[in-house]
Amino acid sequence: MRVVAMGGGTGLSTLLRGLKTFVADSAAPPGPSPSIRRLTAIVTVTDEGGSSGRLRREFGMLPPGDIRNCLVALAEDEQLLTRLFRYRFSDGRGLAGHSFGNLFLAALTHLLDALRRPPESADSRRPAAAGRVEDHANPGSHPAPRDDSPRRAPAAGGAFGH
Repeated sequence: MRVVAMGGGTGLSTLLRGLKTFVADSAAPPGPSPSIRRLTAIVTVTDEGGSSGRLRREFGMLPPGDIRNCLVALAEDEQLLTRLFRYRFSDGRGLAGHSFGNLFLAALTHLLDALRRPPESADSRRPAAAGRVEDHANPGSHPAPRDDSPRRAPAAGGAFGH
């Protein structure tokens, strides 16, 4: 069975954490109980705060926080990757407040433009995981905008707010 999960925030990573327990080993023959042969996450990326927001503004990249959380949720060694990717720098000019995972994804974006292309380009270079994570801006697979515009909604009086 193939499963696609769509969303963002903490809900999607929580769902993926549960679903990964049903992902079959790709080398194993199909068993009697239903299992997931391919788990894909389509991650909405609209975060504007904290480290993700800073990277979004400074580098014009899609905010990596929710993608980072989904990669962690799908990791085989989730405890180690959680500690590593959620590590926040407490000091350092420019580094204070950034998580290592966000900086890792920023570097990956610069090296491979991985958050704007199909993620298969980065699959062989990322830590072992039980599924794939795709961002909403992959125009080859998903009809969604590629722009990095802030998400706004009309507020009272006709003004637009975040």
